[in-house]
Amino acid sequence: MSQIPQAAIALAKRFEGFHKVPKSDPLRRARPYICLAGYWTIGYGRLCKPDHPPIDEEEGEAYLYQDLRKALAATLRYCPVLATEPESRLAAIVDFTFNLGAGRLQTSTMRRRINQRDWLSAGQELRRWVHGGGKVLPGLVARREAEVLLLVPG
Repeated sequence: MSQIPQAAIALAKRFEGFHKVPKSDPLRRARPYICLAGYWTIGYGRLCKPDHPPIDEEEGEAYLYQDLRKALAATLRYCPVLATEPESRLAAIVDFTFNLGAGRLQTSTMRRRINQRDWLSAGQELRRWVHGGGKVLPGLVARREAEVLLLVPG
């Protein structure tokens, strides 16, 4: 299997962050929280149950790499053309898949545009995925723009 693109790791860390670490915790452990889209999450955007035990940053990174490997496999399964494109394009869609799930990629018009190598249209489709909890989230707008910069040339 391919390596996780470094740009995908950087995007995930930039937009997910290692959240909900109480200042009073000398071990800097993250605790479960409800993300803006309404899901229980821990560490770098890992979905979890509300009673998940706290994790340190090393555990958070291990989860992140597991989740990114799954996102990479799904991305290549649904968008096989990305295997022969520049790594930046693969990174953009791996981050999308990590963030929103393989099911969203699988059923999207964006997937068709990618597999047609219609990068401009794929970028336009990518910009549509900015809603969470029924509203436009500024963090998702910024994340999609960062992904578009990797996906669309020039």
